[in-house]
Amino acid sequence: MDQAETLSHTKWECKYHVVFIPKCRRKTLYVGLREHLGEVFRRLAEQKESRIEEGHLMPDHVHMMIAIPPKYAVSQVVGYIKGKSAIHLARVYGERKRNFVGQHFWARGYFVSTVGRDEAVIRAYIRNQEQEDQRIDQLSLLR
Repeated sequence: MDQAETLSHTKWECKYHVVFIPKCRRKTLYVGLREHLGEVFRRLAEQKESRIEEGHLMPDHVHMMIAIPPKYAVSQVVGYIKGKSAIHLARVYGERKRNFVGQHFWARGYFVSTVGRDEAVIRAYIRNQEQEDQRIDQLSLLR
């Protein structure tokens, strides 16, 4: 766990792949919004003690890999980022865009998948854990 982060009583490494789209999959991200959204997302994630590790804004959807502490639900952080970024977009760019309807920029829902360690490595670790504990117990008897 060389990449693990810490809270007061917890070591954690919780990363998620998140994808969401603008309403009606409008290709509005290429216009002037694209270059500003990355920074907006990063600042909003920091407010929830999260960190965007990787991100890519496609013409009609957003991909991000985000590290979220276990004290927050993924839905809470993603909902916060989508909601606050929509409000920001409406305030900053809303007057100039005709199709900007209020603060409803993002479509409902999102895709999320965990980004974890290799499953085969974890399965082998779990299978061999009992033998490893016995080996350590044997070594402690020799002291």
